[in-house]
Amino acid sequence: MKLNTKYHGLIEYKEEDIVVFSKGLPGFEELRKFILLPIEQEGIFTLLHSIEDEDIGIPLISPFNVDKDYEFTLSKEIIKSLKANSPEDILVFTTVTINSNYENITTNLRAPIVVNIKEKMGEQIILEKDDYGIKHPIFQEEK
Repeated sequence: MKLNTKYHGLIEYKEEDIVVFSKGLPGFEELRKFILLPIEQEGIFTLLHSIEDEDIGIPLISPFNVDKDYEFTLSKEIIKSLKANSPEDILVFTTVTINSNYENITTNLRAPIVVNIKEKMGEQIILEKDDYGIKHPIFQEEK
């Protein structure tokens, strides 16, 4: 199958590449079917692209690339809704806010996107604890 995206051109994908978000995503509740695409130039970024709206692509990053100690516990309800049988089935991403000044590029560590790569199901969750910010800088100078 082919998807003609606004910013990334023509993308080919297979039916088994589709990740279903049964609840949609906050702000995009009507969109349920997405594909994950690596953004090769940067290496650390992934694109979550809607196959239902060619103009919607959300940049993602692994939160572990930003904070090596990042951790949270999935509720039993989320584990059940994602049909997760093993931690190895789960990928965790956070959304990225792009800015022309790389120092102002941030990620939302408070609302991770959890994907069961085996079952191709995903959900964005909001962490109850405020240990993580919604505008966490990605590129920080080492001190």
